[in-house]
Amino acid sequence: MTNVLIIFIKNPRLGKVKTRLARTVGDSEALRIYQLLLEQTRQTALGLSVHRRLYYDAYIDVDDAWLSVDFEKHLQTGADLGARMEHAFASVFAQVPDARVGIIGSDCPELPAATLQKAFDMLETHDAVIGPSTDGGYYFLGLRSFDASVFRGISWSTDAVLRQTLEVFEQQGKTCVLLEPRTDIDTAEDWQAYLVAIKDGRM
Repeated sequence: MTNVLIIFIKNPRLGKVKTRLARTVGDSEALRIYQLLLEQTRQTALGLSVHRRLYYDAYIDVDDAWLSVDFEKHLQTGADLGARMEHAFASVFAQVPDARVGIIGSDCPELPAATLQKAFDMLETHDAVIGPSTDGGYYFLGLRSFDASVFRGISWSTDAVLRQTLEVFEQQGKTCVLLEPRTDIDTAEDWQAYLVAIKDGRM
């Protein structure tokens, strides 16, 4: 069985990343923070013995820190997040039908490689694994077979994402297990809380 980790990132461009955070700290600081999040995500992914597929939002960067020897590089395709994820999952399962496939973004610095490994292990006995984020979305989605309905009819970027996704699995009679909730870094409050947690030794 092949484990495949899909990683969605944004190309780190001034004024194009962490826009909610930038409203408080400014574009330059938001870019700096996002670059830190990218590096944390990269290190987490490298800590897993999986095939890694990296998807950029704007263009494929062949000269960045994400070395091609470690990451198979692609470009996100689709009109919205759901369509982009659907395309990525479909591409993997078309190439490796018996794969266990998971996806993460680059917004959750408190996500350790051990949690992702546990998620892939859970896919041995469950149809899906979800890591819920505290804002009502999810920081990880894992599937052991392709299902386009998981990515359609979802109110993306709202607090209904997790609930609606769970409803899809329930309607189809598929088993889904949840990981522990974690917090994405979207606002200045999220970032400050993360820094305090590090200072207090809770990370």
